[in-house]
Amino acid sequence: MIPFSVLDLSIITRGSGPREAFRHSIDFAKRAESLGFHRYWLAEHHAMPGIASAATAVLIGQIAGATTRIRVGSGGIMLPNHSPLVIAEQFGTLETLFPGRIDLGLGRAPGADQRTARALRRDPAAPDRFPEDVVELLHYFEPSSDEDTHLIRAVPGAGLRVPVWILGSSLFSAVLAAQLGLPYAFASHFAPAQMEEAIALYRSRFEPSERCAKPHVMLTVNVIAADEEAEGKRLATSLYQYFMALRRGRPIAFPPPVSNILSLWSAEEQIMLEQTLSYTFAGSKETVSEQIQSFAARHRPDELMVAVPVHDHDSRCRSLELTAKIKSGISV
Repeated sequence: MIPFSVLDLSIITRGSGPREAFRHSIDFAKRAESLGFHRYWLAEHHAMPGIASAATAVLIGQIAGATTRIRVGSGGIMLPNHSPLVIAEQFGTLETLFPGRIDLGLGRAPGADQRTARALRRDPAAPDRFPEDVVELLHYFEPSSDEDTHLIRAVPGAGLRVPVWILGSSLFSAVLAAQLGLPYAFASHFAPAQMEEAIALYRSRFEPSERCAKPHVMLTVNVIAADEEAEGKRLATSLYQYFMALRRGRPIAFPPPVSNILSLWSAEEQIMLEQTLSYTFAGSKETVSEQIQSFAARHRPDELMVAVPVHDHDSRCRSLELTAKIKSGISV
């Protein structure tokens, strides 16, 4: 069996707000822990009307404080938006408060549009420095002594060796993770185009390190399971609407499902959605189980992370329960 984990964007649904999103995330994390999921990650996005996890480290602390065993982390922190030292201090603080339970996944994208990126004071050259910034950040987690007075130290942070992951959807991230000897998480749930090539490149070029002795791949998929096949398919229409709004440059709060989904966009847009969200597994428990098993057998991930993009909280929790029943039978 392979470990299953959960990716959460703290979804803001139509007609609600961030307070409800945070309450639902905390409840969802508790359920994930009780159902035996391995990790619970939150993602950094900004100025998105459907996503409440902008202050990612703050929310990680709340989720970790509401649970007791499950690992909690970022999927990910968009490092070019931040100083490596600040992130080391934030996650050093989290690791000090919740020892042995914090993960730090790092991405290179802005997590926002270009105007918002400028408002974040993001340096346009920062993505080009991503490899150097990751190395700097790793350094802050290394032990230091009182004799090292010339070094800048992360306090807290130094000596804590918080587990660091490279996140991505491209060959660049795969090569970097391999060169640094770090575990790699691929965003196959919304950017599957280069997944197979990136995994192969990462595994073939991996250089063992003290942090990671052999290649370790986590793949992310959307999972929308329901008691009935038709209901699972219907619930998935919320994700399709939401993603189409993003592609059109008009982000929205996460919408309720609809029955007449094909009337909302053109045939060309439908093809784009099917390609981009090709690793969205929706339907009954039996259908979703077959899809996940086929995916795992073909790509052989070391871990699977599931996003559960469902509008209604009770239906989302039911999907998680069904996924927990599925995961015990998935192997590679």
